[in-house]
Amino acid sequence: MVSKNLWVEYKENGSKEAKDALIVEYVSLVKIIAGRLFTKYNGNVSYDDLVGYGIIGLIDAVEKYDHKRKVKFRTYGNIRIRGAIIDQLRAIDWVPRSIRSKYKAYERAVKDLQSYHGDKITEKMIAEKMNFTIADYREFLEEISIYSVYSLDKKFSESIHFDVESDYIDFQPENAMDKKELIKELTEAVDTLNAREKRIIQLYYYSELTYKEMTKILDITESRISQLHTEIIVKLKGKLD
Repeated sequence: MVSKNLWVEYKENGSKEAKDALIVEYVSLVKIIAGRLFTKYNGNVSYDDLVGYGIIGLIDAVEKYDHKRKVKFRTYGNIRIRGAIIDQLRAIDWVPRSIRSKYKAYERAVKDLQSYHGDKITEKMIAEKMNFTIADYREFLEEISIYSVYSLDKKFSESIHFDVESDYIDFQPENAMDKKELIKELTEAVDTLNAREKRIIQLYYYSELTYKEMTKILDITESRISQLHTEIIVKLKGKLD
């Protein structure tokens, strides 16, 4: 547990040694967040790069954290570190343009179908809309799966705003309301999924299992889980949009 004295020494006395000690103390948090994102993106971006981006977020969080507020640094730091990593990934444009273009075309197709058929759209309907056979459609989903996961992360990262002066969402009533509304809308969107889709969301985002670990529970292949996950994300994004 980090001593409160370190925060006092840094924030009130300007001690560089205390600041360095705080950064060293929370590097483990960066590694945890980077590891989770590395797994989520199926190793398509370097783990060391993710840690490096996270360190930038950690330093920023340590500098802006107000130790007098009733918010734990791990809570505040988690948002800052994760946001910094996603911001850096966006800046380096790590996903090929061709994949992003295909993903956006897929999003449009799903939204069009949702506007007419609501929650009743099927795999066959989407495949026909995009002029794919079922086999080609499933192969297409695997191709765009990495960007689908990243795009959802980016959407939520962009939805969390900090007050310019205090850098806290917790003490801004209008921002707290935005956050509650986002959670409410997401919960309602998840409720429209079928049982298997809800299970995938639960295992991937809450239990934080890998596709390989999920195969033992769902009794389907990693490839099929990836395909279904991509479909789920685009359905949810369509509803949130």
